[in-house]
Amino acid sequence: MTSHQSLKKVQTFIDFITFKDPNVIYVVIGMVCITASSALIGTFAYLRKRALIGDAIAHSLLPGICLGFIAAGEKNMFYLFFGAFLTGWFSTFLVDFIVNKSKVKQDAAIGIVLSTFFAFGIVLLTYIQNGNYSDQGGLNQFLFGQAAAINRDELILFEVILAIIAFSIFIFYRAFILVSFNADYAKSIGLPVKFIEFLITSLTVLSVAAGIQALGVVLMSALIVTPAAAARFWSHNLPRILLIAVAISVFSGLVGAYVSYVNVATPTGPWVVLVLSFITLISFLGSAQNGILASYLKSRANKRKILHENILKTIYHYHENQQHIDQLDLTVTASQLLEIRLVDTDQLQKGLERLIQMDLLTPLNSGYQLTTKGRVESRRIVRLHRLWEQYLLKRTSIDALHVHSGAEAIEHILSPELEQELERELGIKGIPKEDF
Repeated sequence: MTSHQSLKKVQTFIDFITFKDPNVIYVVIGMVCITASSALIGTFAYLRKRALIGDAIAHSLLPGICLGFIAAGEKNMFYLFFGAFLTGWFSTFLVDFIVNKSKVKQDAAIGIVLSTFFAFGIVLLTYIQNGNYSDQGGLNQFLFGQAAAINRDELILFEVILAIIAFSIFIFYRAFILVSFNADYAKSIGLPVKFIEFLITSLTVLSVAAGIQALGVVLMSALIVTPAAAARFWSHNLPRILLIAVAISVFSGLVGAYVSYVNVATPTGPWVVLVLSFITLISFLGSAQNGILASYLKSRANKRKILHENILKTIYHYHENQQHIDQLDLTVTASQLLEIRLVDTDQLQKGLERLIQMDLLTPLNSGYQLTTKGRVESRRIVRLHRLWEQYLLKRTSIDALHVHSGAEAIEHILSPELEQELERELGIKGIPKEDF
């Protein structure tokens, strides 16, 4: 890249953030309002496990837009938006009606409603294009969206919708949470569940109807579910999920608007969804709490922990079998350990080496000797195992032959608090650990 091209890109970016083009400010603010409103209400749709409902709503808006155009005879914003809202809300009613009155599952009902409404919209769009209607230019852009066409009146509408959604969530926040997580409990404490569900559905339709101009029928549903899905990887706290979802969605909208500004022939909607999907992929892979990488590292650490503890326990059992339990500082070889416990030889060798690094074992001659720290740890593990065995024998009807396998699994995850609780339950509180 030449210095001239670099300077040109920098100048383009400066022009974008300073709103040198008057239309840019409409696009930027419009995208912020659309993405923020869809992320806010979309989070509750995601929590209610109704993520696909946004797809049904988005596709059902097309016939409403066409009917609004036919009723007005021109591209009147009020008629278009009102028609889109009516058909969008009607589509959600039909989905629920089909699910409640038939054996059809929700995903199938959404597919039926989505395809039917979209097909009807295409028929109406074709009828309008072939009819004697003026001012029909650009009506088909609702299929894929055109953020650059956002005007002042539409911007005001987007701002009002964002305010309505934010205000509704602020007022009905606790009710939204209860209905989203447990509608039966919400009903049992007297909440008007039907009204809350109607309100959430109506706000979802509003947000989708607002964004269809910028992102289009095909892509708008991504803004309902994807930000919440990505945010869920980073937190379990709902207020944080809402904030993260809004931040991810707004950032994607701004990047999409910038790419569209730099490349005039490139529509905004596809870039917004691509950026959003890329962030979701990063969240899926790299989240510190729920990401694939974190899960892999956690699983790997747990497997190592289990292997280490099993080796220490096996060394203890070896000395116990040799009747010199008071001499845990005697050496033991790898082959002797394999006689007691079937372990992959390579895994055993790696485990022994790591135990040496952890100062739990000391290599001595051709064998291994427990350090002071290792002797304490081996006793602890065996004690937890036997505590759990005693608990199962005392408190459950599990056969004595089967308690060992249960203790093998649970001994690795017993916390000090659970250990104390087991001691209390078994009535051995105060007994020296070495005597148990």
